Amino acid sequence: MQEIGDRDGWRCWLCDEPVDPDMSVNDPRGPSVDAIATAKKSKSKAVQERLAHRACNTKKGAVKPVVPWPDELFVVDPAPIVGVVEQLSRKGGRVAVARCPGESDAEAAAEWLLDRLSRFAPDLDVATRIDAGGGGYLLVLETR
Repeated sequence: MQEIGDRDGWRCWLCDEPVDPDMSVNDPRGPSVDAIATAKKSKSKAVQERLAHRACNTKKGAVKPVVPWPDELFVVDPAPIVGVVEQLSRKGGRVAVARCPGESDAEAAAEWLLDRLSRFAPDLDVATRIDAGGGGYLLVLETR
């Protein structure tokens, strides 16, 4: 677990909160290793292990994980990040992920999204694009 924790910067890949390496693995906020698998498991690909809080890992087993957009971002109709990552990982291409009322809002959301995805899906090579139109700004995530 130490190696995985060090690699992931001791942050939970699901909630992006710090994980205390010294906390008991039996504590809900304690460290655990989660095996990441896509919706369609591939026999040819190795399962990737990531660091998660015990509670986040346990909850993920019962319900599909959710990566929340932060409340401080001004985004309208944000797309579910986990679904977008799964789609882009399988098919590539581009997905509109949110609408923003102002260009600075879209830029802040784009910056946060790229930072968050660098930890959530580090192997996914993506870029953001901001398209103006209809009195607002559309935030698009696309594979490179």
